[in-house]
Amino acid sequence: MYSIAIDGPSGAGKSTIAKAVAKKIGFLYVDTGAIYRTVGLFAKKNSIDPNDEKTLAENFSKIDIQLKWVDGTQHVFLSDEDVSEDIRTPQMSMYASAVSALPKVRQFLLEMQRDFARKNNVIMDGRDIGTVVLPDADVKIFMFASPESRAMRRYKELLEKGKQVTYEQVLNDMVLRDKNDSERQTAPCKPAEDAVMLDNSLLSVEQNVDKVVEIINEKIHGLL
Repeated sequence: MYSIAIDGPSGAGKSTIAKAVAKKIGFLYVDTGAIYRTVGLFAKKNSIDPNDEKTLAENFSKIDIQLKWVDGTQHVFLSDEDVSEDIRTPQMSMYASAVSALPKVRQFLLEMQRDFARKNNVIMDGRDIGTVVLPDADVKIFMFASPESRAMRRYKELLEKGKQVTYEQVLNDMVLRDKNDSERQTAPCKPAEDAVMLDNSLLSVEQNVDKVVEIINEKIHGLL
């Protein structure tokens, strides 16, 4: 089985690009960020402080997360409830940042993620896929862009979904999330030593997809 790791900060377009590339080359797409957001949503629904590692760990047996394909789109379910839209709010971004910094939460989800890669050809995106989750991935890519560029992308995405937010709010949340993700002790957001660096500040989605496919072709000869 082949595995492709795509890492980078919040709003770098990892999920959008990984999803499109997976469809183009016939791989399974695994959105690890959505999994952490779902743990954050569980914490919120159960009035648990997202920084409270002990209480979260005590409730791991109650956290039932499933990834399902619905009409060709990957949806995330929490205890049989489709939470795909609920987890895409600025508040859930901050909850995800908090819970993903907890060692016990990361260990809890690590095996789930690796099991996908053992059984399928996968494209997996997140913060530490190439460094921690899949250190032996066949292809590692680290996507990045300026905070302003990433914030504008996320702002437009939220507006299209009917969310009432301002660009300044999204940018401030983005900067804070970057700080939390890069400075945390457990699995900080950073490129693997052998990752291909991809600055996509000025690239369209289509250009991003073409570039990633090009990188995959260079790394895995004869795959496509």
